[in-house]
Amino acid sequence: MKDYFFSEDHQLFRQSLRSFLEKEALPFIDQWEEDGEIPRHLWKKFGEMGYFGLDQKEIYGGLDLDFFYTVVFLEEISKCNSGGFGAAITAHPLLTLSHLAHNGSDYLKEKYLIPGIKGEKFGCLAITEPHAGSDVAGVQTKAEDQGDHFLVNGSKTFITNGVLSDYLIAVCKTKPEVGSAGISLLVLDRDMPGITATKLKKLGWKASDTGQIHFDNVKVPKEHLIGQQNAGFYYIMQRFELERLVLAISSNAASQAAMDYTLAYMAERKAFGRSINKFQVLRHRMAQLSAEIEMNKIFTYQCCQMYQDDQYQVTKAAMAKLLATELADKVATECLQSFGGYGFMEDYKMARMFRDARLGTIGGGTSEIMREIISKDIIDGVNYSLLNKMR
Repeated sequence: MKDYFFSEDHQLFRQSLRSFLEKEALPFIDQWEEDGEIPRHLWKKFGEMGYFGLDQKEIYGGLDLDFFYTVVFLEEISKCNSGGFGAAITAHPLLTLSHLAHNGSDYLKEKYLIPGIKGEKFGCLAITEPHAGSDVAGVQTKAEDQGDHFLVNGSKTFITNGVLSDYLIAVCKTKPEVGSAGISLLVLDRDMPGITATKLKKLGWKASDTGQIHFDNVKVPKEHLIGQQNAGFYYIMQRFELERLVLAISSNAASQAAMDYTLAYMAERKAFGRSINKFQVLRHRMAQLSAEIEMNKIFTYQCCQMYQDDQYQVTKAAMAKLLATELADKVATECLQSFGGYGFMEDYKMARMFRDARLGTIGGGTSEIMREIISKDIIDGVNYSLLNKMR
């Protein structure tokens, strides 16, 4: 059957990536979950394979491939049954490197983008604060202009790769009195004096080092400013489209992985003298979930095609993220139910799938924020195309 989004080359890439993950990741996932982090050498291996540069320009060491190679990358990573592993590995190329590639200076690209693509360095994107999550304009971290440098003070929390990364892209207020129009993005080296970070304990996504970070009079050179001063809010809004597509793609893939695992269990599990996949109530539950997953996948792929074609779709990306993450939570809950008591046991994959799925409706903008973005478009007539013109 013809695949309308993936070519034969995409599928060959999928097979190659899957083989790589079976060798370099899957045997160690449980240990990484227990450790609460991924070993540093893995970043180098991903870089050597070119996985961090799929959509990056060749001049910086990337492969300059179409976006559906990134879709394949996200899907296969998300089937490894570790939301933390997926978050850590994908946040580096699709959050930090994306900001550097689009708005970084030649100096920043040389210092961070090129080694980032190689896997020699990896970063984190520090936006969320203890009192400012989805409200980006409400960040309180300040970067005071000191002439030849900025002096950064404040704190961040829930930051993926927030403890072990080599550098941080921090969202700071450089002109607090004008609100969102006074936000800038700065690159901070991990070893700059005044930066401290502590690892947070989480319900799920355990393999990623999620950190709380404090900045105490950190001196940041002026050349570490990404793009224009006070234009950071617009840069963040522009990249949110990609982040929400990433979460939609990943959630759909995780839903499919949970379905496949559950169907295999149902075929083996016997009750009342027959496999439980013969009971109508369970069959119809899985049929319904399968239909919803397929519908979400096709809509998300269409959004990805728009992204590939440089059609800026804030509302549709929000819709894809909203529907996919809420469905992933539903799929994990209902699939776990099919396992009965075994679904509650850590010896079965469903327990981790259930925990990891829960974050999707919170990270990258909550479901409530996604609904408000959609509402502003369809009810208030807000025109998001202005952000596209500023790209």
